Amino acid sequence: MSQPTTNELPRHVAIIMDGNGRWANRRQLPRIAGHRAGVENVRVIVERCAKLGLETLTLFAFSSENWRRPPAEVRLLMDLFSVALEQEVEKLDENGVCLQVIGDRSQFPRKLQRRIEKAEESTRDNTALTLVIAANYGGRWDMTQATRKIAAAVARGDLAVDDIDEDAIAGHLCLRGLPEPDLFIRSGGEQRISNYLLWQLAYTELHFTECLWPDFDDAEFDRALESYASRQRRFGMTGDQVEHAKLPTSSTG
Repeated sequence: MSQPTTNELPRHVAIIMDGNGRWANRRQLPRIAGHRAGVENVRVIVERCAKLGLETLTLFAFSSENWRRPPAEVRLLMDLFSVALEQEVEKLDENGVCLQVIGDRSQFPRKLQRRIEKAEESTRDNTALTLVIAANYGGRWDMTQATRKIAAAVARGDLAVDDIDEDAIAGHLCLRGLPEPDLFIRSGGEQRISNYLLWQLAYTELHFTECLWPDFDDAEFDRALESYASRQRRFGMTGDQVEHAKLPTSSTG
């Protein structure tokens, strides 16, 4: 498989890591075994992103709707998240990865909240790759909390209504300060975005694969990158305009 060139690479990849439970079921294993295998695979993809020089990787670990799952599975997921943070943060720091966790943390056990805060603090100044974990996150929640902050700023007199524009809204969302995703990947065969980064995915290229997340290896990731590199991103322009913008301008003198 050909190695993607730098100018073909996305700056920011966002992934829904789907298929852990089905991976376990096919092997007649408990669902938590699939989730453990999925966590192991996160390491593989993080290392691949760092090697390629991507700027940001955002992973959907636990949605605000996942609380509807059986309570025993939710507890195991919380424990798995906590253990993964404890075991992986030192290696992330050594490799220059900055960890950020987005979502509503208020429903997490206090011990997990403290572990998140500690992990973020210890990796805050790293610049090799920004790894964003979306946990108890939902795109509608993200826009709702941004709207509340903007409304409060208007009520305080810190922001005029006429100054509320796209930049003002984006500046109150969870991914503020980071580039919007260029490429969205969903493993596991489902073809929907499931309330994930609803604002930020407006112009993102979408890639869906049947591959279950624990099996989503370097080769599968590179196939998604190749698909991305083959596309023409127009952002409302015509194809001819995009191609013309790529042409080098001749110097005069």
